[in-house]
Amino acid sequence: MNVQLEIAIQDPEGIAAAAAGGADRVELAAALALGGLTPAPGLTAAAVAAGVPVHVLVRPRDGGFDYSAIEQTVLLDDVRRALDAGAHGVVVGALRDGGVDTALIAAVRGLAKGAEVTFHRAFDTLADRDAALEQLVDLGVDRILTSGGASRAIDARDELARLAAVSRGRIQVMAGAGIDADNVDALLATGVAAIHASAKRSVEEVQAVRLGSRADAGASTREVTDEARVRALRAAVDAFRQTH
Repeated sequence: MNVQLEIAIQDPEGIAAAAAGGADRVELAAALALGGLTPAPGLTAAAVAAGVPVHVLVRPRDGGFDYSAIEQTVLLDDVRRALDAGAHGVVVGALRDGGVDTALIAAVRGLAKGAEVTFHRAFDTLADRDAALEQLVDLGVDRILTSGGASRAIDARDELARLAAVSRGRIQVMAGAGIDADNVDALLATGVAAIHASAKRSVEEVQAVRLGSRADAGASTREVTDEARVRALRAAVDAFRQTH
């Protein structure tokens, strides 16, 4: 079973850690703590240069996924720029009236041409995921990133198995949210086509002045991609491949 390992990264060190740890591809974003935002062009260029297939998250702001006209223009321009920079795919999610924004996703699909399009976990916010899946199949989307609607993918194994069965041969289902080397086997057993994980750890920093809304000085933490955790996931995925 040819299951793919995708690692979500957000900085130059993450690019190196994911590549060294054996990721099949990376999802590149900024501000993963906010669920991910569109990364800077320089970061995209550095990721593409690293040689691992890069799928760029295109999300113009945090919050929900119902975008205004100007936000849609920005999103489509960012898709264009990511692909022009050499990205192998883009990761998007857009909703309208409680369902998939089919017009916007169709526009993304048209821009992507031969590159892959992944619909992200905006899918998990939908009440009718079956209808959304069929719409995404019809739109030519390659992949859906989903936790099965739960906060952690491991808690929605039955739903992931159902989605994997319904979608097989038509669109890939990639499991994501709270995945590590300890639970990846149980998730792969659902039949999903890929695993998405951040493989992160927290590092503490001391700042004399802290910027942003939390402006109190002192110790703070940031999340970084941990090469050892990527390697552990790689080993677990490979072990599953060999026995299935």
